[in-house]
Amino acid sequence: MLVLAKGSSKLEAAATVLAREPQLTDSSPSLAETFGLVPRQLLGEELSGLNIKDLQNLENQLEMSLKGVRMKKEQVLTEEIKELNLKGSLIHQENIELHKKINLVRQENAELQKKVYGPGGRSEENRVTHITHGISKEYDLHAPINLELSQPQNEKSDVPDVMKLG
Repeated sequence: MLVLAKGSSKLEAAATVLAREPQLTDSSPSLAETFGLVPRQLLGEELSGLNIKDLQNLENQLEMSLKGVRMKKEQVLTEEIKELNLKGSLIHQENIELHKKINLVRQENAELQKKVYGPGGRSEENRVTHITHGISKEYDLHAPINLELSQPQNEKSDVPDVMKLG
């Protein structure tokens, strides 16, 4: 039987019982069963029978639990931020190296064009500019041309279907 000393709370009594009997067996009732109000009180239920000291102890216990949860959350978030920063810096470094490779390939390509077309590279006489609908398109006469077959398209045109000869 549990006897509460004057001024002690139910929470203190529960802690005293646990300290005295650390080897509770499976057949003995659990702390939640013995002090069924405690878990409900932690959830904010059945608080009407508690005095000011009990409420203060409950509040302190909740604040300590919440502080632990917040510390763990902050630790997890800090670790995630460190990992993401590390990944970001690795990706940035890879991006820099890829840009260097692109510039090297461009440089090699320019040197090859100089060998093929001469020191001037692509000269202006080898370029043709077409202006269609106000959009300028520039073509290189020496560039490879890809031809493809396609189905004829039925389009209305200004040319009559029958031509008159004569």
